[in-house]
Amino acid sequence: MRPINGLWHSIFLRIYAGLILVCALVGIFAYVLVQSINAQRAQNYREEMASGAFYLITQGIARQPDAISRQHWLNDASILLNTPLSLIQMAGFELSRHEREQLLTDKAVVRYHPEKEYADVYAKLPNDETLLYARIDRLGEQQIKAMATFLLDDLVSYPDQAQRLEALQTHFSFPVDIKLLDSLDLDLDQIRRIRRSDTVVVFSDSATSTGSSIQIVNPVSNTEVLVLGPIPLFNWLPFRLFAGITLLSLFLISLGVYTLIFPLERKLRQVQIGVRQVRAGDFSTRVPVTGRDEVAHLASMFNNMTEHIQRLIEAQRELTRAVSHELRTPVARIRFGVDMLADTDDEASRWEQQAHIDKDIESLNSLIDEILTYAKLEEGTPSLNLETIGLADMLQQIADETRGLGRPIEVEVALPEAEVSAIAERRYLHRVLQNLAGNASRYADSRIRISAGVEGQEAFVCVEDDGAGIPEKDREKIFLPFARLDDSRTRASGGYGLGLSIVSRIAFWFGGQMLVDESPTLGGARFIMRWPIQPPKN
Repeated sequence: MRPINGLWHSIFLRIYAGLILVCALVGIFAYVLVQSINAQRAQNYREEMASGAFYLITQGIARQPDAISRQHWLNDASILLNTPLSLIQMAGFELSRHEREQLLTDKAVVRYHPEKEYADVYAKLPNDETLLYARIDRLGEQQIKAMATFLLDDLVSYPDQAQRLEALQTHFSFPVDIKLLDSLDLDLDQIRRIRRSDTVVVFSDSATSTGSSIQIVNPVSNTEVLVLGPIPLFNWLPFRLFAGITLLSLFLISLGVYTLIFPLERKLRQVQIGVRQVRAGDFSTRVPVTGRDEVAHLASMFNNMTEHIQRLIEAQRELTRAVSHELRTPVARIRFGVDMLADTDDEASRWEQQAHIDKDIESLNSLIDEILTYAKLEEGTPSLNLETIGLADMLQQIADETRGLGRPIEVEVALPEAEVSAIAERRYLHRVLQNLAGNASRYADSRIRISAGVEGQEAFVCVEDDGAGIPEKDREKIFLPFARLDDSRTRASGGYGLGLSIVSRIAFWFGGQMLVDESPTLGGARFIMRWPIQPPKN
C-alpha cells in the first residue's frame, strides 16, 4: 500500500481534498453572506412596516388639543395595539446618524434585539422633540388590524380623503387605497364579515418571485372598503438572492478549481516544453522541479533522463576517442610482430615475436573486458543482487589476493568486528576493493592499508597508500574514463584508466559516492567509497 505521506502528494487526492475545502469555504462564505444580507433586509423590512403605522399614531397624537387628550389617545392606541406606548424626550437620547435621518424624515427607528426576540420602535412627533416609544415582542393579527383602524381615524380628520390617502402613500411601502367591495376577489365568509364591520386579513401565497403576502380589508361604507396591501411577507431566500448567491458560489468554486489546477497545468506545460527541446536535440534542457507530487516526480525523472542521456552521449564520444587511441598501440605492435614473423627465418626470433603477439592479444582482451564492464555500468541501472556481506571476510580476501600479486608491498588490514556487515552486491563490492587495492599497490612506496566499517547509516571501504598521492586539482579528473596523470601515476605503471571510472559508477549505483583525499596516516592517496546501509533497490 502507498504510505500516507505519499498519498498526500497524490495529484488526485490533493485536488479532491482541495475541491472539498473550496466547496466548504464557499459554503461558509455564502452562508455568512446570506445571513449578513438578510440581517440588513430584515432591518429594512421592519423599518418599512413600522414607519407607516407609527406615522399614523404620531399624527393622531399631534392632533390632540392638550396633554390629557394626548394621554387618553395614547392609552386607547396601546389597548388597540395590545402594546404599551409611551412618550420620551428626544434630548439626551443617543441616536446614530442613520437613526436621526430616519426620524427627521418621519420614518420609524427599529432596534431589534435578536437574543431576546423583541424590537424597540421609536418615531418622532411632528414639530416636537418628543419620541413615541413601543416595545414589540410579537406581531399578530390584532396589530395588523389596528393599522387599518389608525388609517381610518386619520382619514376622518380630512375632508378630502382621496388627497390625504395619496399623501399618506409616501409613508407606506405597500399600496393603500379605497376600493369598491365588489371589485375584490373575496369569498362569501369574508364578505359577510366585512358587512358586519369586521376587519379581514386576506392571505395570498404566490408561486412567483414576489412570494407570500397579506391584504387588510376594512369597511368604510356598505359599498367601499379600505385596502392595505398586498403587504409582502418577509422571504428569507427570495429568487434573486438565491440566484445571485448561487452564481457567486459557482464563480468562486470555479476560481478555486482553477487555482488548484493552474500549478499542475503550468508544471505539465514546462515538461512539455522540455520534451520539445529534447526532441530538437537540446539535451542540456532541465525542467524546474517544484513540490513533491507526481508531476514534480515526473519532472525530476525527466531531468535525470536528460542528464543521463547527455552524459551517455558525452561518455560515448570520450570513450570512442579513448578506445581508438588505446587500441592503436597493441594493434600496431601486433602488426609489427606479424611483419617480423614474415621477415625472419630464425626459430628463436619467431618464438619471441609470437610471445610478444600473445601478450598484446591478452592486453587487447583485458582492455575490451574493461571497456565492456564500464559500458555496462554506464548504459543504465544494472541489476543488483543485494545480499548481506561480512566486511571482515571481504577485506581478508582482498588482502590475500593483493599479496598474491607478488609486489614488494606491505598490505596492512584493519579488520572490523566479525559481525559488522553491509548490504551490497558481492561481485561489484569485490571489484571496487580489488581495483582500489591494485591501484594502491602499484603507486605505493612500501605500504598500503585496507579498512572498512559502518558509521551511522552508511557503510564504507577505504584503501590508503604511502605513495606520492594525488594533487587536489586532479582528484575529480581521475574518475573520468582513460584519465591518467602526468606525474607519478603514469602509463608506465600499467592499466588503461578505466578502473577508477568503474569504481565510481559502482558507487553511484549503490546510491553512494567515491571520495579521494590525502591519507592522514600514510601520507599518500586515500580512496573511500561510502554507501547507505540500505542501498536503493533497482
